[in-house]
Amino acid sequence: MFEIIRNMFRRKTRTMLTVGGIAIGIFAFTVMGSMAEKISLLVSGGTRYYSDKVMISGGNSLYISEPLNIEKVKDLEKVNGVAAVSSTVYATLSDSGESISFGPPAAVVASDIKNEKYETFIITYQAGRGLREGDSGKITVGSDLVKKLNAKVGNTVKIRAKNYEVVGIMNKTLTAPDNEVFMTTADAQEILHNTLPEIVQANTTSSQIVNGFTVYVKPGVNPDELANKINKEVKGVKATGPKAFQDQIASATSVLNAILFGIAAISLLVGGLSIINTMTMSISERIREIGIKKAVGAKTRNIMFEYLTEAGLIGLLGGLIGWTLGAVTIIIVNRAMENSGNQIFLLTWRISIFAIAFAVILGVIAGIYPAYYAVKINIVKALREE
Repeated sequence: MFEIIRNMFRRKTRTMLTVGGIAIGIFAFTVMGSMAEKISLLVSGGTRYYSDKVMISGGNSLYISEPLNIEKVKDLEKVNGVAAVSSTVYATLSDSGESISFGPPAAVVASDIKNEKYETFIITYQAGRGLREGDSGKITVGSDLVKKLNAKVGNTVKIRAKNYEVVGIMNKTLTAPDNEVFMTTADAQEILHNTLPEIVQANTTSSQIVNGFTVYVKPGVNPDELANKINKEVKGVKATGPKAFQDQIASATSVLNAILFGIAAISLLVGGLSIINTMTMSISERIREIGIKKAVGAKTRNIMFEYLTEAGLIGLLGGLIGWTLGAVTIIIVNRAMENSGNQIFLLTWRISIFAIAFAVILGVIAGIYPAYYAVKINIVKALREE
């Protein structure tokens, strides 16, 4: 092994340039992969949330909805297959507009507490408790917004110029609730009402308006079929089942993930080609040495092992450097954006292990041709080499 390491650094500049090529590829893979991981977890969380319910909006999008009258809940409850209906209220956390965010923007969210028994997406708390009926003026805060709001259980935070008491800090879910503040429906309705045009405000009261409804289905009822039924029987609403989320969001993000990994793959390909070049040049400079090894009895597998190990070590070194640079970059960027509640990377063990393992495998694969070239060298010609 000592001889292999010594051979690696016979040409230090060339070897380090090759290591740098691998490092750049692994750096790109680590950063892009962590971004894709964050996207995937947001999507998987959404998939779990929407998997057993029907979402009702006033528009054609799953997320952008015209205000609806809360009285619509009565029409929805009459549809066969509906177990319960909860009104949903959503508004951005800030009235000054959020900066470009990764995923759903920081938001104020509310839904009927009385129907929590139907909810399968359970949120737990690292401090405090969840909301209860009658908790006017109280909120629970998602984990990504704790620093942004300087939230602590028992303290008050200001949201849209009004103070609210923090009664709970949610555990990290790695999905949308991490970037949300939950409050009672009445409190959220007041915020939503204030965001509407003045002419709409003048003709409605805050207690009348909601963004939409969440429909919980009875056991054995297909949510997508129930959504179609609601669209036929209830006028003025758009019902979407789990398939709509897959079609609108999950499919689009899979394309984005493919692009992110594609960028990283191109970088890694360049790194792999540099290993082939370095190893081939290294072998051409050591032809006489290879001939001597063969002459004294070195077997094909010994020579193959030596050069494949050397290529693998180059890949490992490049992988460790690239991963370290990627991890440091991710930590710095996430911390810089922590106060805004907009962390865009998630570095997991899966990404980390795969990045380093892939660097080693890439090195070994890239070293196959040079190693094969080495074992095919003619002993007599090699010994005559100057």
